[in-house]
Amino acid sequence: MIFKRGRYSGFLRPISYAIDLSVIFGFAFLLFEGSSSYTSYIFFMSIAWISSSTILNFYEIYRFTKFTSILTLAIKQALAFLLLVFAFFGFYTELQEEASSILKYVGLVMGLVFLIKISIYYVLKKYRRLLGGNHRRVVILGANDKTKELENFFTQNTEYGYALVNRYDIKHDEEKQLEVVFKEIIESNIDEIYASVNALSDSCMAKVIGFADNNLKVLKFLPDNKEIFGKKLDFSYYGYLPILSLRKIPTDEPFNKFIKRAFDILLSLFVIVFVVSWLTPILGIFIKLESKGPVFFKQKRNGLDYKEFYCYKFRSMTPSLTADLYQATKGDTRVTKVGRIIRKTSMDELPQFINVLKGDMSVVGPRPHMVSHTHMYAERIDKFMVRHFVKPGITGLAQVSGYRGEVETDSDIINRVKCDIFYLENWSILMDLKIVFQTVYNAVKGEEKAY
Repeated sequence: MIFKRGRYSGFLRPISYAIDLSVIFGFAFLLFEGSSSYTSYIFFMSIAWISSSTILNFYEIYRFTKFTSILTLAIKQALAFLLLVFAFFGFYTELQEEASSILKYVGLVMGLVFLIKISIYYVLKKYRRLLGGNHRRVVILGANDKTKELENFFTQNTEYGYALVNRYDIKHDEEKQLEVVFKEIIESNIDEIYASVNALSDSCMAKVIGFADNNLKVLKFLPDNKEIFGKKLDFSYYGYLPILSLRKIPTDEPFNKFIKRAFDILLSLFVIVFVVSWLTPILGIFIKLESKGPVFFKQKRNGLDYKEFYCYKFRSMTPSLTADLYQATKGDTRVTKVGRIIRKTSMDELPQFINVLKGDMSVVGPRPHMVSHTHMYAERIDKFMVRHFVKPGITGLAQVSGYRGEVETDSDIINRVKCDIFYLENWSILMDLKIVFQTVYNAVKGEEKAY
């Protein structure tokens, strides 16, 4: 079979490339205004665009891909395209094009490319739902709660384009039953097989895998109730040996690491220059007038890879020898009058943008705990240490999800850890932006546990 079946078939993928390159070269024609370098640009950008989009998986969009994922891919591709265009004009210095014109060109190109891509995405959804086209014929093997849930998903979400032909309950006399199932799969021209890991025995699963491989059927698995199968496992090869890693952390990828660090530096510089610089002397006067002690409070916290660092804050409590042992509680007598105000508005956290600029922290990430509490939670709370795979943050998903401030019960810290693990396994720059905006909104309106 020459052409791959599915949403992006052998025809759709080349068409997508052709449309996008046409947009790129169409706007470029206006930018170059008849310059002889236009031909060189076509040659350079054809190779560069295809290469960068392949590396960034810009065209790896499927019927189950979410809108936010498409937007994230578009942002990544836009940044790569911007660098490529500037690289070309940097090489051809005689063109002397204004930076504003280049930025306008990139913006118009990526805006139209994204609009076309998202339009195709939604047109195909409408096409599948209303006309029943672009469908994948599927069957489910096994009968349990998860296969019933998948069956309901297929029947209730027709826009995804999955036509469920049958669900087979493989229990008794597996070998004979499988032969019948395999025959029906071939006769019904099934595209994809969904097999429940929990419902099928090892020998039965081996037969299903062999059948799928030998008959060019796409085989996918429904995880059982064991936690490991619910993870986003990372698959790779060591030579010819397949290896599964327990999780894949997006910020470990060089490009994502660059994007997150650039975001941290830009935002921290902005806050330090335009907020912290003038707010510090004002708060410093009030803090000093109310109680003796330094304006800034520093405390050892555990960060990336469990390394200790000094976390900075505006001092909101009277100096105490137990500051490194006890968390602030509601009605805590150690909190000063000024401290209540700056803690309620989260202004006490602003010096941590210095930690971000230094590289000890990130703007968004799991909140770092004092060292004594980290040791305590590491012994009591399952998977607590997983949070240290990424840099700690000034704010985080747990904080905007209602789990900030005092830990009153184990449930608070357990839910906080769940949010932190979800964040590190599903990071995107859009998620960071959403958390930042939610944090600012919560600070303005005030939070119940901000004391």
